[in-house]
Amino acid sequence: MRSHRPIGVFDSGVGGLSVLREIRRELPDEDLLYVADSGYAPYGDQSTDAIERRAVAITEILLARGAKAIVVACNTATGAAARVLRTRYPVPVIAMEPAVKPAIQRTRSGVVGVLATRQTLASHNFKRLLARLGEGPEILLQACPGLVERVEDGDLEGEGTRALLAAYVEPLLARGADTLVLGCTHYPHLGRLIGELAGPETAVLDSGAAVARQVRRRLAEAGLLALPGRDGGERFFTSGQPTKVRPVMERLWGAPLDLASLTSGAATPFFSDEAAPIARSAGCSG
Repeated sequence: MRSHRPIGVFDSGVGGLSVLREIRRELPDEDLLYVADSGYAPYGDQSTDAIERRAVAITEILLARGAKAIVVACNTATGAAARVLRTRYPVPVIAMEPAVKPAIQRTRSGVVGVLATRQTLASHNFKRLLARLGEGPEILLQACPGLVERVEDGDLEGEGTRALLAAYVEPLLARGADTLVLGCTHYPHLGRLIGELAGPETAVLDSGAAVARQVRRRLAEAGLLALPGRDGGERFFTSGQPTKVRPVMERLWGAPLDLASLTSGAATPFFSDEAAPIARSAGCSG
């Protein structure tokens, strides 16, 4: 059993492109739909109820467009809404989990730093993750207000972004952290700058590749993988202003892309198992 219907992926904005890139690498045969909810970003300082409402609304739109699975490419939305989505919808729902467990396995100093939004650090999912890991290395939690906005604006290497990152990273290093966990899908886009600030001896981990492998496993279990040998394509949507969001997305994706308003044709399925694959963008960076 195979399915050529697309995989739906969403984030509060452009950050989830870091996960989409890993899904594309893992599953080159699949069609992908990506929603950047930039009109409502950032999620990190919003209420749980508000984030849940956005996650449900976007999932409904992706399912109307034929999505066979939903990837919540946002740690904050995972904590606020993944359980609701899994209860409400019959399709596979794959969500994020900060790479704390692999960080614990990797640390040599016994100190791990976690960079995330306030909502992620306060979420039930994250607290349950820490409880499940039990005693062991010291886990330092660092909320990072302002970083999501920097990525949304495409300011990946400016002096203001560097100063903000230094204010979050340097205290963790001063307390002995030799492994940093990027607990927000926006933060891998700042990876080069984080690496410069942390130094070559500090490991920097995110969970994008692990999520992509989980997407493959879940689709295989459900008999929903696309036939091999085809070139999957991507379609991109935003709840923000496409003319403003597109340049940032193209920079992060590493290729020109067509970006449509999220509300255009919302009730029209764009795919079926019999449909030809959508056009693939020229490529993605990284």
